[in-house]
Amino acid sequence: MACFFRRSIAEKLGRTLHQSEDAFISALSAVPISKKQQSSEFRLSVNTLRMTGIIPSSGDLQLQTEALANELKQDSVVEEISAGRGVINFRVHRKLLVQKMLEPFGKEDNKFGLNSELLNTLKKGTTLVEYSSPNIAKKFHAGHLRSTIIGNFIANLKQSLGNVVIRMNYLGDWGMQFGLLGAGFDQFGSQEKLKENPLQHLFEVYVQVNREAENNEDVWQAARDFFRKLEQHEGQAVSLWQQFREITVKEYQQVYKRLGIHFDIYSGESFHQQQAQEVVQQLQHQGLLQTTEKGTGVVDVSPAGDMSSCSTVLRSDGTSLYITRDIAAAIDRKQKYNFNEMIYVTDKSQENHFQQLFKILLAMGHSWAERCQHVPFGLVQGMKTRSGEVVFLEDVLDEARARMLRNMSQSKTTKEMDSPEDTAEKVGISALIVQDFKGPLESNYKFDWDRVLQAQGDTGVFLQYTHARLRRWVIIRRWRC
Repeated sequence: MACFFRRSIAEKLGRTLHQSEDAFISALSAVPISKKQQSSEFRLSVNTLRMTGIIPSSGDLQLQTEALANELKQDSVVEEISAGRGVINFRVHRKLLVQKMLEPFGKEDNKFGLNSELLNTLKKGTTLVEYSSPNIAKKFHAGHLRSTIIGNFIANLKQSLGNVVIRMNYLGDWGMQFGLLGAGFDQFGSQEKLKENPLQHLFEVYVQVNREAENNEDVWQAARDFFRKLEQHEGQAVSLWQQFREITVKEYQQVYKRLGIHFDIYSGESFHQQQAQEVVQQLQHQGLLQTTEKGTGVVDVSPAGDMSSCSTVLRSDGTSLYITRDIAAAIDRKQKYNFNEMIYVTDKSQENHFQQLFKILLAMGHSWAERCQHVPFGLVQGMKTRSGEVVFLEDVLDEARARMLRNMSQSKTTKEMDSPEDTAEKVGISALIVQDFKGPLESNYKFDWDRVLQAQGDTGVFLQYTHARLRRWVIIRRWRC
């Protein structure tokens, strides 16, 4: 739709300035819609015309802008032309704008908004998106909701633009926390309770062992011993870990199903434990690994190469760290999937981690690391259920459904339906998703149930209501025809 108007305006400019219409396409931009006032739909940057040599680069910019605006005439497409500060504004005819906007909906495809000429210039290839990435042996914490929603949006967008998209869930399934959990389960765990309510029991064990570890060095030593057994593939430790992982993935898949989200690959840090040791050897061979006085292995990531900023890749006991496994994972993914770009979606607290990761990969000679990107986001503050306890995503989804069901029952405009619980689930979850998209990506935002479930304004509830009304009109129109 925008392409039609942009090209019509470009043709007008081409005739006036005796140039090809293509010379003006990039200089024309669509103007964001404002609720507070009506504005033009398109804007021409006159300075861009000066830079490309279409008009003289000398002389007063504003005088050139006003002179060109006066030369351009209204027609059947453009109803108003006005000069701004260094720009020319174009307003198109309302009726034609509505007609062109509705035109694509008569087609039986889902490509609305994607047939723009501007998108044809985008490079297409294989995009690997890593998102969600909760920790196993724990209930799905609400803190992972943003990564899941934003990552899924990026994956959908890349796929819609014609890329081959690999959706990866990189589970936190390795590391010292499993040493702590394993040691805790030996002391406080119960296989019976694990069968009855698996993740709740593991959560209780984890809380209890952390409490014990605060003032007991023996617990920490037991944790280190258990994790060392894991890294050395000792049968009993590995068997218990595998049980934890299988239980967790099974429960997470139920949560993802409710959100309408799927993954192509469930990976994890554990997949790269052996490769992490190979990475350490490569770093050593390339002269990048240095040993500190404490016996830890570090890589210098400082701009000046003066060790003012280092990344620790190896503990003093020889076990790997999170970043070591991330380096191994990135190299492995490139070999397996030959991606053109890889996108990590995590909260902004991990920015430094990914900066170090990309620097180390480049230092190792992996130039493709320049095509790796971290998409950081702010945190959700104040997300609580009625109990006010630790917030698990499943509880949040249940509460969204319950609150929406109550709102529906109290509304006089709610129609009778076959399954009000199912409707409340869909509307409530869409309300959560839309609320997450409303704020700036990297800003923290305060969660408010009343605002999330409002029936008016820019909310998920109103979006679903509007969609339902439009679908009803389409059905009525087809029935009448």
